Amino acid sequence: MRICFIHQNLPGQYRHLIDALLKRGDEVVGIGEQAAVARLTFRHPKLHLLSYRMPEEPAADNPVPAHLRELDRQVHRGQMVVRALHLLKQKNLVPDLVVVHPGWGEAMFVRAELPAVPMLGYCEFFYKASGSDFGFDPEFPSAAAALHRLQLRRMPHLQALYDMDAGVCPTQWQRAQFPAEFQPKLSVVHEGVDTDALVPDASAELVLGDWTLRAGDPIVTYVARNLEPYRGFHIFMRCLPELLAKVPEARVVIVGGDEVSYGVRLPPGDSYRARLLKELGDRLDTTRVRFTGKLPYDQYARVLQVSAVHAYLTYPFVLSWSLLEAMSSGCAVVASRTAPVEEVIVDGENGWLTDFFDAPALAAKLAEVLARRGEVGAVRAAARETVVQRYDLKRVCLPAGLALLDRAAGLTPVPR
Repeated sequence: MRICFIHQNLPGQYRHLIDALLKRGDEVVGIGEQAAVARLTFRHPKLHLLSYRMPEEPAADNPVPAHLRELDRQVHRGQMVVRALHLLKQKNLVPDLVVVHPGWGEAMFVRAELPAVPMLGYCEFFYKASGSDFGFDPEFPSAAAALHRLQLRRMPHLQALYDMDAGVCPTQWQRAQFPAEFQPKLSVVHEGVDTDALVPDASAELVLGDWTLRAGDPIVTYVARNLEPYRGFHIFMRCLPELLAKVPEARVVIVGGDEVSYGVRLPPGDSYRARLLKELGDRLDTTRVRFTGKLPYDQYARVLQVSAVHAYLTYPFVLSWSLLEAMSSGCAVVASRTAPVEEVIVDGENGWLTDFFDAPALAAKLAEVLARRGEVGAVRAAARETVVQRYDLKRVCLPAGLALLDRAAGLTPVPR
């Protein structure tokens, strides 16, 4: 079978699936943005890679509204995919199945170009005006222009939902965000966590500058790709003065970059980390807080292994891989009582939940877990067992993902 994966940041969520398909003898075509394809280090005789280049971002003083510029880039990206599909036809590499993430516009014209090929969409998130991330945090209210942008951001998703023959979502909550009429064609299969690699280690040790951290020490951890409100960074920072006062021996490790992945962008040179440090001022003992930036994966894994208590906060939005990776590592997790976290964590059983906006409650729960860190082994074990049973890469998610691809490849595309 020949499967074509399309993702601007190839391989994106498809890395493990692509590897498994090549190992079982299938042929894989990958289409992605030039920089992403150039970063790929693996090669295989049955792996064909095509890339496209996007034009430079327009100048900040461009008179065209930002949401229209974004739509224009989505259309342009879709057209770049069309060129790649034309090349596949010329090389007699027409796929038996197309798997595409529609979020950046790449799925826009796939059905028109390959009307007889089944299409499986990766349905990560559907933007809604209420009930999820939009308008969730009153500290960052959404202007009317943001609602207009949201409306336009749904356009490529809606078109893809109409065009695709099947779709896949990582969690039940994420599936439930899509319009009801399309949900019957959406399956739930998570990308999976390598529970063989992310394991508890009572002897783990990590050196960060002049700090030597060991499992069992009173270490609080927080991880996000970028330190931003969508992942509750502002709430976590505001809980720290009280937490450090309650637990004088505690140290805090914060992993993540200063860019903005989701939500309100900041002016060049500014960051939410700088803003929160300025806000907290002398109330925060920064000698007990270490910002690591983004870490190599092996160091990141050791951060989780030495953690005594791990904080995870999020708007009602896409569930972070880091939460499941922390649970797989046996972390004692204190998380926000928000969707889709509640799909994974049961309060008091495999972690603890606090209100997203309640920084004092978060500080109190983190301090409580630190004080009882020698007594919460059962909760840690339950956290790991949750991931092993439901999100294990090799034994649960990868087999389910391959089976979904096989089923999708056997579908007969409905004329659109």
